[in-house]
Amino acid sequence: MTIVELVRLFAEPLETAVVLTDIDLERPGPTVLYVNPAFARMSGYAGSDVVGNSPRLLQGAGTSRELTRLVARTLRAKGRFQGVLENYRKSGEAYLCELDVRMLQAWDGQPLASIAFEREVVRRRGRPSRDGAGRYTPVESDTFTPAILNLQPAIFD
Repeated sequence: MTIVELVRLFAEPLETAVVLTDIDLERPGPTVLYVNPAFARMSGYAGSDVVGNSPRLLQGAGTSRELTRLVARTLRAKGRFQGVLENYRKSGEAYLCELDVRMLQAWDGQPLASIAFEREVVRRRGRPSRDGAGRYTPVESDTFTPAILNLQPAIFD
């Protein structure tokens, strides 16, 4: 089982957007290996639009270049980045996206890929909500299909 297959098993039913990339942090950036359906609903990009491209596809005029460089520097130094970027949907509409990006490592400590958990931020931290809505826009799905994990014991060897 590949890392893409393993991530797909747990990420398909999630309401949080998940993006799996390779580990190349140099320009033009990492290559997207997988996105889940929640990512497609949030961004408007189908998996086929994004897989094989860089996540920079989501950036636009309002995206902070300094912050995107900080993402790469922090991942290299600490193996994890948490923050908010301005991204753009396929339609061109800007949205704030909270990222939690982590490097995935093999048993020997070598980096394999990075995985990002993403949510759209609908209000800034510390701001009271007038309508009782939370901080994030839920990525709604019409169906829920549980993933069934049937691993061969050899995957853990």
